[in-house]
Amino acid sequence: MIQVTWFCLVAIMIAVYVVLDGFDLGAGIVHLFVAKTDPERRQVLRSIGPVWDGNEVWLLAGGGTLYFAFPALYASAFSGFYLALMMVLWLLILRGIAIELRSHIESPMWQSFWDLLFGGSSALLAILFGAALGNVVRGVPLDHDGFFFLPLWTNLMPGKDAGIVDWYTLLTGCAAFAALAAHGCYWVIYKTIGDLQTRARRFGSQVWWVVAALTAGITLSSFQIQSNLNMQYQVHPWGYIFPILAAAGLIGMRILSLRGKDLAAFLASSLYLIGMLTSAAFGVFPYVLPSNVDPAAGLTVTNAAAAEYGLYIGLAWWIPGMILAALYSFFVYRHFSGKVVD
Repeated sequence: MIQVTWFCLVAIMIAVYVVLDGFDLGAGIVHLFVAKTDPERRQVLRSIGPVWDGNEVWLLAGGGTLYFAFPALYASAFSGFYLALMMVLWLLILRGIAIELRSHIESPMWQSFWDLLFGGSSALLAILFGAALGNVVRGVPLDHDGFFFLPLWTNLMPGKDAGIVDWYTLLTGCAAFAALAAHGCYWVIYKTIGDLQTRARRFGSQVWWVVAALTAGITLSSFQIQSNLNMQYQVHPWGYIFPILAAAGLIGMRILSLRGKDLAAFLASSLYLIGMLTSAAFGVFPYVLPSNVDPAAGLTVTNAAAAEYGLYIGLAWWIPGMILAALYSFFVYRHFSGKVVD
């Protein structure tokens, strides 16, 4: 049905955004750890400089697609997650300002301040995005009117009275932080040379173990917290292809990086992220926002979708628009390919 098609398209848009802007965030997280001098920090910034703002277009496109295809979900989520979304908005603004203003004044204090702001906002964004995914998988206290409210935290337990932050969403936030840090490392390794590349490779090798441990942790926890995951994978065993892709990417990024195949390691990291996100999307389907109070009150691809006629018409416009966006992204990455040197 057309609603399922749009569910898949939204999932793809989110995955594309996480892969592309994910290495921007990851570069911001790790640049204070792997870049020891000002020229090295400029190298990290130059590695993402031509593409970071274009990558964020996919966030806008994904939000627009979500609003068009599932307006009930958009309305419910943006009211219930209002505080968290405002935090995300401000962090995106601060991160962009930090990138743009860093080089305006030649002063160690000025540059260090914006470097710290860039790294801190990138880290917090990764954690918030991971916690947001954890909230979707866990479910929120939706009523039958599609309304819910979540405090920032309550007792840190993922029950009916949970807040945005509990131990499970904190775990998913930490997993996202580590995964994007590793993703950023592999990008920096691919784009740089010399001591900076060596440090990034060493740091990425260490972070990989954290990613592997947290991946196992959130996988086991998710099946315990969200019963729909168990049902989906039991009824549709072909869905195991998604976690298999994630596992292949996780193993591949380790082996390929050790062998010095830097582009392949970065692509393996991308595969890992795609596999994890599609595993979550498959696991919660047909819900787009489950309810942890009453499963019947959850928003699904059916009751949250726009009218079928509009979805068919929208598809005719969405396809050429996304083809143009993909071609533009391909051109930019092709044009600015190669190593970055100061």
